[in-house]
Amino acid sequence: MSGELSPIDKAKFVAAKRATRFVETGMRVGLGTGSTAAWLLRCLGERVRDEGLRIKGVPTSSRTAEMARDVGIDVISLDEAKWLDITIDGADEFDANLNLIKGGGGAHLQEKIVATASDQMIVIADGSKQVETLGAFPLPLEIIPFGWQTTKMLVEETLIGMDVLGRNSSLRMNGQAPFVTDEGNHILDLHLNRIGNARQLSLVLNQIPGVVENGLFIDICDAVVIGYGDGRTEVRDISSGSVEQEKIDILEGDNLFDGIDV
Repeated sequence: MSGELSPIDKAKFVAAKRATRFVETGMRVGLGTGSTAAWLLRCLGERVRDEGLRIKGVPTSSRTAEMARDVGIDVISLDEAKWLDITIDGADEFDANLNLIKGGGGAHLQEKIVATASDQMIVIADGSKQVETLGAFPLPLEIIPFGWQTTKMLVEETLIGMDVLGRNSSLRMNGQAPFVTDEGNHILDLHLNRIGNARQLSLVLNQIPGVVENGLFIDICDAVVIGYGDGRTEVRDISSGSVEQEKIDILEGDNLFDGIDV
């Protein structure tokens, strides 16, 4: 089955598989949302089934919760867990300082809450997500539905004074209707092209009435596991500055690949 995977999917798989080594029995683990996180759930499910791994998983979306239960992970809420040992999640972009843009899947509000309630956040990503400067990927803003057009106008006016190249925004749609998050909100995607000062932008955007949370993750990620299509992985730790590289075998017929939604 691995022969049918694209290089990008292979990269996501090996990154997820390497990241599972950070997880130990008894841990409370934040579970991310998105295509790379889907590989993580399958890899963790394999350890639960084959090794007897026992963890409590705190999902960052209803979709992740359903997938986690399907692979045998014991799911609890963040209120039940109160604090987590580790969160493992994907990213839409990351820079050399491990600052992130997240929210392509529309779950960045819950993802940020869970990640900041963890001793450690690990990002898993393929090599294409690494950038010199954040901003090519649209920056998501979760906003309340009430007065969303006014919020959109205020956001675009605020961007005039920010160090960004683009200032357009668009309401994310799901077919003919606005996309709705798990919290019942909408998402504005900001098309900025380049973000000169991500820390400042994050603080300013969150002060606008109607904005719930933005998709900039600043000083939250502790390490990134990068996967490549040839099976290579690279673990970068921001605290120690260490870089660990190895190659992970992708076995033909691995049942992890069956039914993966990527």
